[in-house]
Amino acid sequence: MTASTPPTAIRPFRVTIPDSEIDDLTQRLAGTRWPVPETVPDWSQGVRVENARSLVSYWQRDYDWRRFESELNSFPQFVTTIDGVDIHVIHVRSGNPGAMPLLLTHGWPGANADFLKLIGPLTDPVAHGGAVSDSFDVVIPSLPGFGFSGKPTDTGWTVTRIAEAWVELMSRLGYRAWSAHGGDWGAAVTTALGALRPDGLLGIHLSTPYAFPDRIPDTLTADEQHAVDGLALYSGPLGGSNHLQATKPQTVGFALADSPAGQAAWIYEKYQSKTDNRGLAEDALSVDAILDAISLAWFTNSAASSARIYWENRSATMAGPKLTLPVAVTVFPRDIPRLPRTWIEDAYSDLIHYGEADNGGHFAALEQPEILVEELRAGLRSLRDRRGIRAGSSAA
Repeated sequence: MTASTPPTAIRPFRVTIPDSEIDDLTQRLAGTRWPVPETVPDWSQGVRVENARSLVSYWQRDYDWRRFESELNSFPQFVTTIDGVDIHVIHVRSGNPGAMPLLLTHGWPGANADFLKLIGPLTDPVAHGGAVSDSFDVVIPSLPGFGFSGKPTDTGWTVTRIAEAWVELMSRLGYRAWSAHGGDWGAAVTTALGALRPDGLLGIHLSTPYAFPDRIPDTLTADEQHAVDGLALYSGPLGGSNHLQATKPQTVGFALADSPAGQAAWIYEKYQSKTDNRGLAEDALSVDAILDAISLAWFTNSAASSARIYWENRSATMAGPKLTLPVAVTVFPRDIPRLPRTWIEDAYSDLIHYGEADNGGHFAALEQPEILVEELRAGLRSLRDRRGIRAGSSAA
C-alpha cells in the first residue's frame, strides 16, 4: 500500500512466502522432539505418535508449498482494511450475466482457501456440468486472525462484529443484492448476518445450522436424541481444543508458534475427529489438503489469533437466534452434532431448502465440494428472482 492509497481501498494481493521461511520450517521439522507414545490403542488420548510422525515426515520431505501457493495465486486476491483489520479476500466474478454474488465464510482451522475447489463450478457452472442460470460471483474472505487476514489488536471480535465487517466488504465490492454461506464458525458468522438482515442480503445457506432449542424437550425423537448425544461428544471427549482456545488462546499460541509439529498435531486431530472417515483423516482428505491448511496456519503464525474466535464467542451456544429471512440448510451425515430437521424447521421460519447429503462430515467444502456446490445451487436458486439479482452485481 502506497502513502496515497487509502486503507479502505480494495488492494491487490499475492501470496509470496520467502524461501528462508520454507527452509526454516524444514529445519524445525527435522529437529522435532517427539513425545512418548500414547498408552491406548486408539485416538482417545489425542493424536497418535505413529500417525503424527508419518504426517510430519511427509511435510518435511515431500510436501510442496509452492504448488499450493501457485494455486492460491491463480485466483484474484485482494486486501482491504475494515474496522482496523486487513481482510484478505478471494474475489472471482463469473463471466455469465445474472450471476448471484455469494459470500463464503470458512471456520476453524481453515481459511478462505477451504473453498478453492468450489470457485470454478460456482462461477462457471456450464464447464462443470451445471446450468448457466446457476452462476455465482464468489467473495471469499478469511476471518480476522486467520490466514492472510490481519490479526486484531483489540477485543470484541464477536461473530456479530465480523458479520458487520462482511456487510461493509460487500458494499465496498459494489454488491447491492447478495447471498451468503458458511460452515463451522463461518456458519456462526452467516447466522449473525441472518439476524442482522442487512439491506441487500437475500438469504443464506448453512452447512452447520445453529438450531438447537433453547431448552431440550423431555421427550425426543431418535434424530433429536442423536443430536443431543452428538453435542455431548463434541463438547466432551472431542472438545479439548475448543475448550483451550475458548479459555487460554494465548497459551495455545505459545505452544504452537514455535513448533510446526505441534501445529500439525493440533489441526490434524480436528480433521481426524470430525471428518467422514474410517478412522483416519486421510480417508476423507488428501495428505496434501491437510498440510495445505496446516502450512497456511504455520506461515501466517495464526495459532493464537485464530484461536481467539473461541474466546471472543465463549458464551455462544448451538442454539443460535431464530431467523426469519430465507434460509437453506444442508446436513452432512457425519457432522457432529448432526441436527434433526424438526429443530431446523423450528429455528428458520422461511426454510427454502433442506438437503441431506449422502456423504461428508463437518468440513463440507474440503470433504465433499461437489455435493456442497450442488446444494448451494439448489438451495439458493429461488433467491434469484428476489430483489433483482440481474441488476445487483456491480463491483469495484
